[in-house]
Amino acid sequence: MALWFLLVIWTLGQSGTRSVEIDEAFRRVMIISKTPVRVSFCGGGTDLDGFAKKEDLGGLVVSTAISRYIHVTVNERFDDRIRLSYSRMETVESVDDVEHDLVREAMRITGVTSGVEITTIADIPSRGTGLGSSSVVTVGVLNALHHLAGRTVGPRQLAEEACKIEIDILGEPIGRQDQYAAAFGGLNRISFGEKGVEVVPITTDSEIVRRMEQEFCLVYTGSTRSASAVLGEESDDAEDKLRRLRAIRGQAEEAEKLIQSGDLDALGRLLHNTWEIKKGLSPSVTNDGLDSLYSKLIDLGVTGGKLLGAGGGGFFLVHGDGSIESRLRSSLPEINRVLPLSIEEKGSEIIHS
Repeated sequence: MALWFLLVIWTLGQSGTRSVEIDEAFRRVMIISKTPVRVSFCGGGTDLDGFAKKEDLGGLVVSTAISRYIHVTVNERFDDRIRLSYSRMETVESVDDVEHDLVREAMRITGVTSGVEITTIADIPSRGTGLGSSSVVTVGVLNALHHLAGRTVGPRQLAEEACKIEIDILGEPIGRQDQYAAAFGGLNRISFGEKGVEVVPITTDSEIVRRMEQEFCLVYTGSTRSASAVLGEESDDAEDKLRRLRAIRGQAEEAEKLIQSGDLDALGRLLHNTWEIKKGLSPSVTNDGLDSLYSKLIDLGVTGGKLLGAGGGGFFLVHGDGSIESRLRSSLPEINRVLPLSIEEKGSEIIHS
């Protein structure tokens, strides 16, 4: 890179006729996208097509983007090879040889299929945390690659293309909330149905937002899991699963009203009820270790909480009084990650070009 940089500078000094062309190439060397992960209060599971497109009311999720991010850097290479850096590294000759399935399909959709280096840097583990991080990677890579190709695309296109990659092309048994939360950002009511997806910001005053950030926090369980594996399990009782999902959808309606009114204690108790219902969706949603941790959290003054995402690991979202975060940090030394809930208003954006 250093030698190439010196070559560019030397050439600029030697050839005025090519300076504009070379300057354009130099300006586009690096692009960085910044995409937030999300926290879902209520409604998770109702965003899957199997429920949302069959129910008259469709699916509904109340969620917020938070200020934890996945950054994607995209560099133009000197040659036509492709180099990826994430939890592992790849250097390949063809897009068909890329093993990271999300990146591979994002390259195909955007048409950037050679001569590129892509790196992902995550604030949190990039898979299995319940924060929608896999979809965040997809949205962030799409945004950066579109920008490299000279296109500025909006959040809806990013979300739709991410869903196409994960659900239609790769066949993942997941829902659509993560892609839209990552692309749009903010605190939203997101509805899903036969006619598509609608994102409506939840309006509430700044004092309620401040209290939400003070009274809610995230507790890392110390383990991760595959959301696809949990969601792909078939329930032994389809009617019971349908009944539970309908109840979870109703709780999302209630959660929106509680946020708007500022009744956060009631929202905490609602999370507890959601968790009790969610545990019956699949035997992999919880286990003895997770149940034991949740009991400790309740003993320490948590009003209520739920495991984020499909279940099986990742983060608990919990509610308590204004001191709950510091109390959990000091009382649970075996938990090395207690994160504040900090709402992020922006969705995926290009922060460097």
